[in-house]
Amino acid sequence: QVQLVESGGGLVQPGGSLRLSCAASGRTFSRYSMGWFRQAPGKEREFVAAIDSSGYSPHYTNSVKGRFTISRDNDKNTVSLQMSSLKPEDTSIYYCAAGLLYTSVPNRPAHWGQGTQVTVSS
Repeated sequence: QVQLVESGGGLVQPGGSLRLSCAASGRTFSRYSMGWFRQAPGKEREFVAAIDSSGYSPHYTNSVKGRFTISRDNDKNTVSLQMSSLKPEDTSIYYCAAGLLYTSVPNRPAHWGQGTQVTVSS
C-alpha cells in the first residue's frame, strides 16, 4: 500500500509556472510507477503524465508536451510535476497516482491522492 499527498497547487497567471509535489508514504515507493491526472469542472478525469519506477520513460498527454515535466526522487519518496507556460485550460484539480505496472498507470492506477487545485487566471 502507498498513500499519496499532493501539494503545491495555487493561483497563477497565464504564462506562469507552478511545481506540484506528491509525497508517498511507505518503504515501497521505488517499486511504483507514478502519474499525474487532472479533472476540470464538468469534465472527466484525464491522464497528464507518467514516469516509471526508476525515473525513466516519462510519458505525457499531447496537450502538455513541452510544457510539463514529471520527475521523481526515490530517496525522498516524492514525484513532481513542473508546469510551465500555463494556460487557462490547465485549470483543474491535479491528482497524483501510483501503480505497480507502468503500463497500467495512464489508465487504471491503483492508488490516488486527494488532489490539489491549480487555477490559471489573470
